Amino acid sequence: HVQLVESGGGSVQAGGSLRLACAAPEYSSGIQCMGWFRQSPGKEREVVAVIYTVNGNALYADSFKGRFTISEDNAKKNTVFLQMDSLRPEDTGTYYCAARLIDHSCPLVTDYWTQRDYWGQGTQVTVS
Repeated sequence: HVQLVESGGGSVQAGGSLRLACAAPEYSSGIQCMGWFRQSPGKEREVVAVIYTVNGNALYADSFKGRFTISEDNAKKNTVFLQMDSLRPEDTGTYYCAARLIDHSCPLVTDYWTQRDYWGQGTQVTVS
C-alpha cells in the first residue's frame, strides 16, 4: 500500500496563491504518474493536472491552464507540487493527490482514475 500525504491547503483571499504538496514514500518504485484533483462543494471530483514523473511532462485540464502549475520536487522522489495562483472563490474545495502504479498511463480524464490508484486524504482550500 502506498500512502500519499497532501499538505499546503488553507484559507486565502481571492487573487492570492497557495502551494500544495503531495508526497509518496521515496522507496515506492513504479510511480510514473501523479495527479491533482479537486472536489468542490456539491460537485464531483475533477482532474486538475497530471505529471509524468519520469520526465516532468505535465498536462492540464482546460479550466486550470494558466493559473495552476504542477511540478516535481527534483530533490525528493515521488513528491509533486501544485502552485495555484490568482485564486478565485470557485477554486474552493478539497484537493486530492493520486499516484498511479497499475500501468504506465497518465490520463487527464477523471474517470480513468479509480480506486486501483493510490489517493491521499485531501487538503482543504478555501478562497474568499
